[in-house]
Amino acid sequence: MDIEELRTFVEVADAGGVSAAALRLGVSKSIVSRRLFRLEEELGVQLLARTTRGAALTEAGATFRDYAARVSAEIDVARETILPAGDLRGRLRVAVPLSFGQTHFAPILAEMARRHPQLQIQTCYSDRFVDLITEGYDCAIRVGYLQDSNLIARRVGPIYGKLVASPDYIKAHGSPETPEELVAHEALMQGTEAWQLMDGDKIITVRPQGRFKADNGTALVAAATAGLGIAYLPDCLTHDYIASGALVPVMTRYPPPPAGAYVIRPPGQHPARKIRVLTELLIEYCEPALHEK
Repeated sequence: MDIEELRTFVEVADAGGVSAAALRLGVSKSIVSRRLFRLEEELGVQLLARTTRGAALTEAGATFRDYAARVSAEIDVARETILPAGDLRGRLRVAVPLSFGQTHFAPILAEMARRHPQLQIQTCYSDRFVDLITEGYDCAIRVGYLQDSNLIARRVGPIYGKLVASPDYIKAHGSPETPEELVAHEALMQGTEAWQLMDGDKIITVRPQGRFKADNGTALVAAATAGLGIAYLPDCLTHDYIASGALVPVMTRYPPPPAGAYVIRPPGQHPARKIRVLTELLIEYCEPALHEK
């Protein structure tokens, strides 16, 4: 039984259709369909019921999916075990934040591809919350403060940030000095998030309000430089703007606590070696770089 046929079936089952599975695997829909046809022909049973919305598992398919997934995982482990030390093969799908991901994480992923020419790396850059399991990602790089989940996280570096505003905004509205004053100002936010600030060793939670929201840090920088309000942003996004005077720090007596950059993966006993190698490379590069220009 062909391992690629098993792997393809698992991807179709998890993605809910041929098109989504083809995107995950990086192959054409016709290749996915041929692999499924050969597998069902060899087994002599129908694994998937094609629908207008995609593909649904039959009773036999639901049973076989778990066995196929375990076999695929065991083959991956076996391949890693017999590969020469340091050599990586296969595919690595990574979800990366769009905000400063292209400038800070993209070079690291490119370096990993250079070191491992047999490894296929597929990267999605987006600031939306990616569901690793449903969308078929091996891991994700996430920044900020992690929420509780069943995913496994490994911290790879610190992220420092501050509250900033433009000189024009401060001239028109003043500069807040306390958390109580901050609530009265226009905040530039991703959604309805709370902001954490340090008062000595104590963490204060503030729930600001504002009319401008964006799910991308670069867009919030643009809004801040345009004088629309106060933004809570990582230093690596604001460094140049502060150096030029386009933005100035505010509330410096109440700095945000350090956040972090993390590699997130689905639960499992041991991470695949390709995820361990990526994590180690990120730690090597991120510790000195994430709070710099």
